[in-house]
Amino acid sequence: MREKIRQIYNRSTLTAKIRYSYILLLVPIVAFLIFCFYNLWNGNQEYGKMINSAVAASKFSLDFKKDFDYETYLLIVENKTIEESNLHNLLGEANHVVNELESLTNSKKNSEHLSSVKKYLKNLENYIARIEENLKKGNKYEENIEIWENDVQIVTALLRETIFQYIYYEIRDIQESRAEYQNFFMTMIRFSVLAFVLILVLIVIMSYYIPLSITQPIIELSEVTDQVSKGDLSVRSEVRNGAEMEVLSNSLNAMIDKINELLEQVKKEQIRLRKAEFELLQSQINPHFLYNTLDTIVWLAEAGEQEKVVSMVGSLSEFFRTSLNQGKDIISIKEELLHVRSYLEIQQVRYRDILEYEIQVDEGLYSYMIPKITIQPLVENALYHGIKNKRGIGKITISGRKQKNGFEIRIEDNGIGMTEERMAEVRDGILHKVPTEKDMYGLYNVNERIRLNFGEEYGLELDSLYNEGTVVAIVLPYVE
Repeated sequence: MREKIRQIYNRSTLTAKIRYSYILLLVPIVAFLIFCFYNLWNGNQEYGKMINSAVAASKFSLDFKKDFDYETYLLIVENKTIEESNLHNLLGEANHVVNELESLTNSKKNSEHLSSVKKYLKNLENYIARIEENLKKGNKYEENIEIWENDVQIVTALLRETIFQYIYYEIRDIQESRAEYQNFFMTMIRFSVLAFVLILVLIVIMSYYIPLSITQPIIELSEVTDQVSKGDLSVRSEVRNGAEMEVLSNSLNAMIDKINELLEQVKKEQIRLRKAEFELLQSQINPHFLYNTLDTIVWLAEAGEQEKVVSMVGSLSEFFRTSLNQGKDIISIKEELLHVRSYLEIQQVRYRDILEYEIQVDEGLYSYMIPKITIQPLVENALYHGIKNKRGIGKITISGRKQKNGFEIRIEDNGIGMTEERMAEVRDGILHKVPTEKDMYGLYNVNERIRLNFGEEYGLELDSLYNEGTVVAIVLPYVE
């Protein structure tokens, strides 16, 4: 319940909060006044009931015994007939008074006295009934006198005595009530002082909390806007204190989300542009390779090397079939290795005097995915910038191995290699900026495509020693 009230207050408007503060001040004051007036009115009512009860009981005790005894005697001596007798009216009035006294008294002891009075009235009814029955039979004067003397007068005396006891206890209760009222007034004075102190404390607390509940949401919103102005778009406003502040908070969050959405759209557009640049670069590379390969096929045909022509045309067909691959950008390692093998077979025909190659990739890696045309540009780079620049037979080795968080495909050559200075330039051009030299395009292209598809933590790792060779490792995640 307390939490629900707090939520209602937090969601209220500033105007409602100010009104609540007035109500919180007025409620204890009004409640205190109602309490005082109620107790005064209630005490006065109780006091009046006890006075009325004592007065009614006194009247009962003064008149009833004398009237009832005399009226009974008149009936016995037949001075009045049964129809003229007022005994039943006296009993009815007496019962009515007793019922009234029961509603007035709050004393348990007096309730017991009234129960005794009711029993005495019941006995009197029985005695009167016997006397009336004897009168109807006749010649029962002595018996009726005996009932009057031994029963009626004794019971009315007991009834009067019981009423006196009732009056005594009522008067005693009045005295006790008077003492209680005196104590109550003293308590009221002490309570008034305490209530005044509590209201004063409440005013002090509210004078701090109410303004704070209004200014704190504004401070929180200003902190969020300050973070946004500094470029931090990950922050969100969590203000829920105040209806107006909640609307502002939601609007600010919606604005931040919209900014993030627009930035994400810009990033996606940039990625699309970069992919388009890479595809354009690839389309520029493929025709150059095709021209050279067709020249080699023409040369072999003129030399009468029909078997080599057939083999080279088949490899070229397999090469372009994998390159197209129904427009897919991501293919399996197995398909990528078929593509690079076709490329190496073609290049081995062209450079049979200087090129050897070997592919040693575990078949357990075949089902994992890799961006299309990833290995071939690296093999091409190893051939043209490594092996061709070194005398003697060169060898390109393609291998693969698993690691903890992914796997890598290694392209290793024993070509000319690179100096440390040159290696630093190549790494910087691949990782941090668009390369300006043509021999870096292939490496940059491959590295960026891997990062765009799988994340910044994946890509190329290079290592090289001058006159010994170069190793390029393609680091990829386990994506089947």
